[in-house]
Amino acid sequence: MFLFSKILPLLLLPLGVAMLLLVWGGIRGSRWPGISALAVLWIFATPLTSETLWRWLEQPYQRRTAAAVLQNARPAAVVVLGTGRHAAPGPARTSEWIDADRFFGGLEAFAQLQMQGGFPQLIFTGGWWPTQPDLPPEGDVLRERAMALGVPAEAVVSTAKVRNTADEAREVAGMLPAGSTVMLVTSAFHMPRARRLFERQGLTVLPFAVDFQASGAWAGHPLRDPLNYLPTADGLKSSSRALREAIGRTLYRAW
Repeated sequence: MFLFSKILPLLLLPLGVAMLLLVWGGIRGSRWPGISALAVLWIFATPLTSETLWRWLEQPYQRRTAAAVLQNARPAAVVVLGTGRHAAPGPARTSEWIDADRFFGGLEAFAQLQMQGGFPQLIFTGGWWPTQPDLPPEGDVLRERAMALGVPAEAVVSTAKVRNTADEAREVAGMLPAGSTVMLVTSAFHMPRARRLFERQGLTVLPFAVDFQASGAWAGHPLRDPLNYLPTADGLKSSSRALREAIGRTLYRAW
């Protein structure tokens, strides 16, 4: 069921749709499905499309400091959701960052709570992929990294192995008293779905969104860049990631 939930959405993403159209066109002997496939790939491979999708998914969140998010709140824990690690080649068996924004956002929130006189718990979730059984759970790696940067060992923990956001929410809820308030640190596009799943576990969520994929308008509007209208491999990948999140929200009824 887990692998099925990961594979099925591939057919609904631009590349999967284009391949289905090409197969259909080959069976029917028609050129229009092929033209439609090309149009799908062109549209979703443009950076302008991916930027638009990310802006839609990341609403209403904007990047704020931990101090601005917290104000006078005193959550029981700062919860940092996994983002994945890359198994680097070589005998050192080292895993490297895929994206460090969630980790450093968690440290920022933890430090701010300490400055406000709180004694929070810092929780990393133990992301783990069954096809990479020798890769240690992400939470264990991040816990060690946080301690190396000065977080007290007694203040930081990691969950058991988890494979998705629903698992993360269940594990964290089991570690805290019922009805606890948590400061949830995850990517802006992932926050709406994650927040719903954590709230369904009886937790009160204070969202701290990081890792924004859309660009701030203050840096220049994407409509003004002519390159954003040309298809690129990165644009297709970015649009596909955004659509996958939209599919995930729909499946979990977490819009």
